[in-house]
Amino acid sequence: MVFEREMTTFGDPDSEEEDAPAEEEKEEEEEEEEEEDLVNNGLTTPESRSVFITPEQNFGGVAADFFEKLKDPLETVREKCEQTEHCVHARQKLEACEARVSSRSETEEDCTEELFDFLHARDHCIAHKLFSSLK
Repeated sequence: MVFEREMTTFGDPDSEEEDAPAEEEKEEEEEEEEEEDLVNNGLTTPESRSVFITPEQNFGGVAADFFEKLKDPLETVREKCEQTEHCVHARQKLEACEARVSSRSETEEDCTEELFDFLHARDHCIAHKLFSSLK
């Protein structure tokens, strides 16, 4: 009885299986037509759909020098902050811990605390300096 009610509500399950490939083919054809329209209207090229375009390709090489000269301000500030006294001290503790742990064959010790201390010291320094260097 339940199966009959499902058949009247949803149709015959066997007939749905036959319709599914036809629906998929329609969707694929519609997608292909949309892509052809974009290409015909000059909004995209066939190559741009499948290949990542680098900035050099996009600007014809004119802006290649510009992109090479750009440097992330975060990296610059990180390098400066790692040279501060507090960060140098935290890094020395981390390196000492790493040397101690790597010299032992069986140990449960890891350097998580020392790593977090170093990252905290560096990030604290970065937080005060980074936004003043941004435009």
